[in-house]
Amino acid sequence: MTLSGTNSYLIDCGNGQAICIDPGPAMQRHIQALTSRAAAMDCRIALICLTHTHPDHAPGSVELKVRTGAPIAAHWQTEFPHDRELRDGETIEMGDTSVRVMEAPGHTLDHLVFYDERERALFTGDVVLGEGYVVIAPPGGAMRPYQQTLQRMLDEFPHASAIYGGHGEPVRDPQEKLRDYMAHRRSREQELLAALAAGPQTIPELVKRIYRDTNPLLWPAAARQMLAYLIALEQEARITSRESNRAMTAQEHAILNPEWETIVGAEHARTVEEELGAMLRLDSVRVYALRNP
Repeated sequence: MTLSGTNSYLIDCGNGQAICIDPGPAMQRHIQALTSRAAAMDCRIALICLTHTHPDHAPGSVELKVRTGAPIAAHWQTEFPHDRELRDGETIEMGDTSVRVMEAPGHTLDHLVFYDERERALFTGDVVLGEGYVVIAPPGGAMRPYQQTLQRMLDEFPHASAIYGGHGEPVRDPQEKLRDYMAHRRSREQELLAALAAGPQTIPELVKRIYRDTNPLLWPAAARQMLAYLIALEQEARITSRESNRAMTAQEHAILNPEWETIVGAEHARTVEEELGAMLRLDSVRVYALRNP
């Protein structure tokens, strides 16, 4: 779920101070790497900014604050402990650096994107990654807000020269990447609608059909992705759903409510569960259909 790990970033503000974006998990060696790098830059970390509060992005901020005294800045609605509330459109000024804050709901409701105007750099957390695509999983994730976030980034940052995501390598053509992400979402939704055109189906049936070439270990993630699309389409009155009124099969349970500790181990289970909205138990099988097939 984190590719090669979580990316943390230090912005040299030009006055001996640095902004740290996403200190990552509460790993001592990761925090030490950040403080050592800041020292090598002749900077002290003066502010910690969080794109969102999933366990692979935010918990390290607590220890980093202890070590540096830097306050933690986060979305104004987040429940994660923080010192400064950030809102859409405000600017963080430090040294010769101006960082614009944009609220970016979709992956989570309390997600932020940061834009370093001097470097024309977008720090996108889990809105855009260096490789692959983002999981949008209810209840914290929502598909239409996510698509609107992508469109807004495309419209408002036409001069961005790089995207630095929460995972993966830097993206050097932000506009192309954003257009690709938007096209991918449209394509997946069309696949889902085309599948439903063949007749009413459950989420596991849709997953096995649409993600048939994907490793089955990833089908639970695909199921949560399907759920996000289905919720949006049902709210728009384009599809309907009903209870199947039957017991869930073992395969359906494995797709809808897997035991993640047995798959990824206890160390990583919480991160995966947060990413996939596992707190939302799918304890019944619903059947989805086009409203006007």
